[in-house]
Amino acid sequence: MGIRVAVVGSGPAGSSAAETLAKAGIETYLFERKLDNAKPCGGAIPLCMVSEFDIPPEIVDRRVRNMKMISPSNREVDIRIVKQDEYIGMCRREVLDGFLRDRAEKLGANLINGTVHKLEIPTSDTAPYVIHYADHSDGSLTGENKTLKVDVVIGADGANSRVAKAIEAGDYNYAIAFQERIRLPEDKMAYYNDLAEMYVGDDVSPDFYAWVFPKYDHVAVGTGTMRVNQAKIKKLQAGIRARAARRLEGGEIIKVEAHPIPEHPRPRRVRGRVALVGDAAGTVTKSSGEGIYFAAKSARMCAETLVETTNAGQKLPTEDDLKLYIKRWDKQYGMTYLVLDLLQRVFYRTDATREAFVEMCDDKDVQKLTFDSYLYKTVVPANPLVQMKITAKTIGSLLRGNALAP
Repeated sequence: MGIRVAVVGSGPAGSSAAETLAKAGIETYLFERKLDNAKPCGGAIPLCMVSEFDIPPEIVDRRVRNMKMISPSNREVDIRIVKQDEYIGMCRREVLDGFLRDRAEKLGANLINGTVHKLEIPTSDTAPYVIHYADHSDGSLTGENKTLKVDVVIGADGANSRVAKAIEAGDYNYAIAFQERIRLPEDKMAYYNDLAEMYVGDDVSPDFYAWVFPKYDHVAVGTGTMRVNQAKIKKLQAGIRARAARRLEGGEIIKVEAHPIPEHPRPRRVRGRVALVGDAAGTVTKSSGEGIYFAAKSARMCAETLVETTNAGQKLPTEDDLKLYIKRWDKQYGMTYLVLDLLQRVFYRTDATREAFVEMCDDKDVQKLTFDSYLYKTVVPANPLVQMKITAKTIGSLLRGNALAP
């Protein structure tokens, strides 16, 4: 008969996993509690995601080719993407998620509009998992209580994952993101046509950054900070509103959003025949806070590993089979996470180090390395002379930052 797989959560992670499984002919059930959900998110995706995941042009609201970095002392550094065909995509999550979810369903995934309340763990290596959920297909909020037996579960249900709790995957530290969607007058919106802004400073975040990202007909203005500072989040949001006030003048707040951002992987990302992907697994990067691409990529890698190790669903996978996905993921991206963690620890500590960070970003070689690694998720080592120059620039910037900081 073949195995049955449940994917809980239909964001970029869940939908990408379901699409891969459905293409392989595996019986797949994709759960989503709210089909019109608009997840709070900056919405930036790298160029490689557009091609790797076949994202059509209409899903991308803005093609950002210019980034303005603004230091604590309000020094502005303009970073421009040189190649005409390169850009950072800006998306609304409700549009992107809806597209990916619909595509997975069209390819054969069984979409269930339901809230998963409980995952019943089997008592043997071959018994099925039982999913207890409320089916909302009748349009009601409470829904009809139902169960589904499956052989494998992929938890793609975000930072507050119920699947992770069910398998005792362990806790992780997280940041809090707060964001306002602001509709601007046409002349103000024109300024953000292909431009995004990133602000750093204690007034907007003691350990992260604040942003103004353009969307279809509005901008997303927000900030993030570690959980220990979450009581200050509204004060920090007021800080970014104040710093960007001149450019946001006349704007109307149309939506206020907040959500947790994982700061590192969970202690256990696979247990039994259950695997975690995306935010549920903790795939968000430090320093940039990027999550969309890595969520979708982790889920696709997990699903591809499942297809491979089960002979396209013809046999039950083992825990070791699923852990192969983790080994491959850590081998491919482990160093990226370590480097970005180091950058956040070094440059987001004080206003002095943030001044140094912004100054560094004025260097063309730093810009090229940064954009190459972001757009394509590959880091091409600089030649020794360029590397020496960047190292010297970093040290000099850190020293001068102490004098420049307000």
